[in-house]
This record gives sequence, C-alpha cells and structure tokens, in this order.
Amino acid sequence: MPPQSILVTGGAGFIGGHFLRMTLAEDSLEVVNLDKLTYAGHQATIEDCLQHPRHKFVQGDVCDGSLLAEVFQKFNPVAIVHFAAESHVDRSIDGPAAFVQTNVVGTLSLLEAARMHWSGLNTSEQKVFRFLHVSTDEVYGSAEKGQAFQEGDVYCPTSPYAASKASADHLVSAFGKTYGLPVLTTHCTNNYGPYQFPEKLIPLMIHNAVVGQPLPVYGNGQQVRDWLYVEDHCRALQTVLQSGEPGSTYHIAGDSLRTNLEIVEMICDIVDELVPSGSPRRSLIQFVEDRPAHDNRYALDASKLQGELNWYPEISVEQGLLKTVQWYLENRTWAATVTDGRYGFERLGLAGQTVEAYE
Repeated sequence: MPPQSILVTGGAGFIGGHFLRMTLAEDSLEVVNLDKLTYAGHQATIEDCLQHPRHKFVQGDVCDGSLLAEVFQKFNPVAIVHFAAESHVDRSIDGPAAFVQTNVVGTLSLLEAARMHWSGLNTSEQKVFRFLHVSTDEVYGSAEKGQAFQEGDVYCPTSPYAASKASADHLVSAFGKTYGLPVLTTHCTNNYGPYQFPEKLIPLMIHNAVVGQPLPVYGNGQQVRDWLYVEDHCRALQTVLQSGEPGSTYHIAGDSLRTNLEIVEMICDIVDELVPSGSPRRSLIQFVEDRPAHDNRYALDASKLQGELNWYPEISVEQGLLKTVQWYLENRTWAATVTDGRYGFERLGLAGQTVEAYE
C-alpha cells in the first residue's frame, strides 16, 4: 500500500496554491497536486513548493479518467480537495463550453474516480476519507439588500460560470446521497491576495494604478461583494476538512462587504502612499459599460461555520488590501511571467468589444 496523501486538484492556481503551501507547512501528509496548467495555473505560483519533499506534482486534466485512476492507485489519498475549475465570469460569457467541460464533466470524473477508490478501502479507512468540493457564492445569484444566503437556500445562477459550479455542487451532493461518498461542500465569497491572476479586479487595479493606466469600473461601481483574504479561506477549508460533518455544506465569508468602487478607491489610496506620483490614482477611475447579467450583490451567512467549527476571518479588508498591494509591488516578475503571451489585460465578456475592465 502506498503512503497516504491528500490530493489537491488545481493546486497551481490562486486559492489552490495557497492551500498547498499552507498544508505543506502545517501537515505531515504527502500532498499530490494535480493541475492542467492552463492560463491561470502556473508553476511560478508554487515555485517555493516544487522542491518540497512532500509535494508531488502531476500535470493533467481532471477530465482524464485513466490518469485519475493512476493517481489514486499510486498515491492512495485519504482526502481530496477539489479546486480545479474555470473561474472567471467574463471568460464564461465568451466561452461557456470550457466551463461545462472542466467544472461539470471534470467534477464528475473526479467523483467517479474517488468513489471507486473509496469503495476499495476498508471500513476504518472509509470513515476518515473526505471529498471536499470548493464552490462559490455565485451559485445563489444576487442577494437582495440586507440578505445573506444560508446553506440550503435556492440556487439561481446568472452566468455560465455560476451555472457550471451549481451543476458541480449538485453532482457532489448526489454522490454523497446515492453512493454514501463522504462529501463536503464549501461556498466562499470573493477571494483576494497574493498570486491572484491579473485578470481579476484587485490585481488588475493594482497593476493599472502602479503604471498609471485607466482604472475601468463596471457600471456605476456600486456592486457589493464580500471580500475574503485567501489565507483566511484556506484556514477555513482546513477546518472543514478536519472537522466538517460529511454531507454538509459550509459558507465561508470575510465579513467585509464593500462596493467595487470602494475597493478600487482603497487600492488607489494605498498605491498613492506606497508609490507616490504627481496626481491621485483616483483620477484614473473610469466607469465603463457593465457586464451582462451582472449580479448586484453577493453575501453569505457564515454563522454555521463559526458556530459549529469555531472559524472566523482574521484579516480585515484594510489589512488584506495593504498586504496584497505590497506583495504585487514586490513580485512584479511573477505577474509578468504568468501573463506572458496568455493575457494582455484586455476586456472579455462583451462579445468582442475591447473596453478594458474586469471584476
């Protein structure tokens, strides 16, 4: 029997890379990192982990059933943490098929491989095995003012990305109920922090503010998001993996509701302080055409996770943004490496229009 391990899919991506790094630092198990290395997954993101003796990197696709069978047989995982996904809403508007393939078909392939592996374990091994599926608040659609979605609320996805994640959520739940696979699902709010691919709102605004380019904001910028620092998210995932009740869903929130415009203005002020220029960066803000079917507000109620498993966010949005801006200023070569030839800071999601803006 090979040594036990944790299988992390998408471990060369933004959140997966942070979880990988944290797990290698705090756990004693081998961590198997399965990543296809698409545009948003890059070994530069996990360069400090590549030579770690307990990190085993496998380049491959979660849709590849034969590869998954080999990985399970070789590494004998006691847990799976499933990050691998196409995750950018704007890209899903331009090309929804890739989101269905990775997020739905890929999740199904991984569930099938996990079920076959789990069914071959002895009773004691089956009891400790876990399949943790990492999902998003976007499956619920837009929250009305004052509302925070709770576990079990009705899904109402509005983008192809959100619909693909909702489909994956239902597959995970079905495998738990139909086959008894010990599954866990988490929904998180908007993550941010170091190593986030520069197409997303915060890293894009940091980049443009530093180089003096326009800061395009969708619509009127009043869309509300709850901002969760990525390391807080990964601590929550570890907590759920270790102590969550199989078959359960947990919400992970940052308790930091801000409008997109507020976030951009905060970034401007931080960059002004750290990299002074002749005029305030807020003067670079430009309001541009909104994204199709843009949800106005996301909010999750994380009281279940807080009450049952005693997890709370530790990093405020003010602290997190400062840490994030400082990291991007100190690691400009990373951004250049991961975007080289794969992303040119162009606008996606408007059927060929070229206005530069992202969320």
